Amino acid sequence: MPLSPLPRAADSGDEAPDVVCVGETMAVLGPYDDHPLAGQSTVRLAIGGAESNVACALAGLGHRAAWLSRLGDDPFGHRILVELNTRGVCVAGVETDKERPTGVYFKDPGPHGTRTYYYRSASAATRMGPELTRLPTLREARVVHLSGITAALSETCAQLLEAIVARRALGRPAEGGPLVSFDVNHRPTLWATRPAEAGPRLLALARAADLVFVGRDEAETLWGTGTPADVAELIGAGPVVVVKDAGHGATSYADGTATHVPALPVEVVEPVGAGDAFAAGYLAGLLEGRAERHRLRLGHLAAAAALRTRDDVPLMPTRQETEHHLTADDAAWATPAPR
Repeated sequence: MPLSPLPRAADSGDEAPDVVCVGETMAVLGPYDDHPLAGQSTVRLAIGGAESNVACALAGLGHRAAWLSRLGDDPFGHRILVELNTRGVCVAGVETDKERPTGVYFKDPGPHGTRTYYYRSASAATRMGPELTRLPTLREARVVHLSGITAALSETCAQLLEAIVARRALGRPAEGGPLVSFDVNHRPTLWATRPAEAGPRLLALARAADLVFVGRDEAETLWGTGTPADVAELIGAGPVVVVKDAGHGATSYADGTATHVPALPVEVVEPVGAGDAFAAGYLAGLLEGRAERHRLRLGHLAAAAALRTRDDVPLMPTRQETEHHLTADDAAWATPAPR
């Protein structure tokens, strides 16, 4: 059945998070401009990671968000904690690893788009495992958000996600547990040594979640599906399935009903982080009890903010901008996204 906004657990405090996002965040190094990295003498230090991107965007949209992970006891890890805290994300449950480093990736702009180079094998985050499910923060949240990136980092990380979606420690929403949101986020390079595992493992996680985000193109690569309806049929009737189709729009499938909302026209600077922003916008709409159409619109508004910047974590639209676009008719909605 369609997802409804979830009440906060009676035994959770006023400061309990609306959403807890679980996954790796890395230091991001890249140029200040749009020229290739090889010609630069200075680089810009930022942070990035699918799940913390979602947490930051949710905080920017006015919701309490927390991020759980492991970081190295190094300057990059310290920078990540400070920046997330500054952006309003709770990091109280993050563990520090004194043996393994914080992951790093580089952005390299070029004439055919930005390439990314990751240095994350054996990072602190790869040591995450099912023991994280014992943290009270997870049980107190209304939503726990995961992504398939984490499943690819290590076997213990995959076991962590499997434990969360199986509700072995958290309980299901009907039992007072959190709703589980899962973004498929297929990254072929992370599965390069075991490509045959990606499709079945990510499909199993999707089928066990309450809410699934997946790109039509990645679903085709993973599972051979064609249309968004094919994707929803494959995943099954359990979760609400939101299929994103790049610049064309997004379609959600819930209880046999399909809802489609076209994407906003936007001049793309860089696509990195747009999918994370979309998930955050949709989740914000869910938490606010908005209609399905408005959840999708809020996802598109947040994604448009990400598409217009090179930052993995963009500034979210204001409440005034959001309300204006959510209540617009279809013709007004199709106008260029606000700046």
